[in-house]
Amino acid sequence: MKTAVSVPDTVFERAEKLARRMRKSRSQLYSDALSEYVARHDPATVTAALDALYEAEDSGSDRFVRQSARRVLRSTDW
Repeated sequence: MKTAVSVPDTVFERAEKLARRMRKSRSQLYSDALSEYVARHDPATVTAALDALYEAEDSGSDRFVRQSARRVLRSTDW
């Protein structure tokens, strides 16, 4: 789809240089940039990326945390 947008001259010039360096057309550069921007701001995409990040992490507590929690629980009136 064709569309017209206005961008500041400095952004346009930097984009032109980048497109030449990457050997992409201006249209491809803008399309890629907009796709990345939309993906970064899509709540479902952000949630999926965070889920993948936390899934890869060890969520088990370490010894210090377990011992500290036990001390706090023992000294707390239930």
